[in-house]
Amino acid sequence: MYPYHNEIRKRIKSGELVGYKYVDNYKNIGECLLLLFDAPPFERPIRPHKYDEYVDILSEWSKNKRQTKQPRPKE
Repeated sequence: MYPYHNEIRKRIKSGELVGYKYVDNYKNIGECLLLLFDAPPFERPIRPHKYDEYVDILSEWSKNKRQTKQPRPKE
């Protein structure tokens, strides 16, 4: 069995995640959380029953993303 969610979590930790969005009707599976990556496969859908596994991971990712985008204060 392919460790789908384990591989996705590894990709997020390695910095490949570039964004995510909630989609109402994604390619024959319906509602999902769509994770967007900078390398193939570029899109990985997460079904609603797995959302809770990604709340903390995506919260941390968002926090880190905001911290890296803040400009340095001028001296």
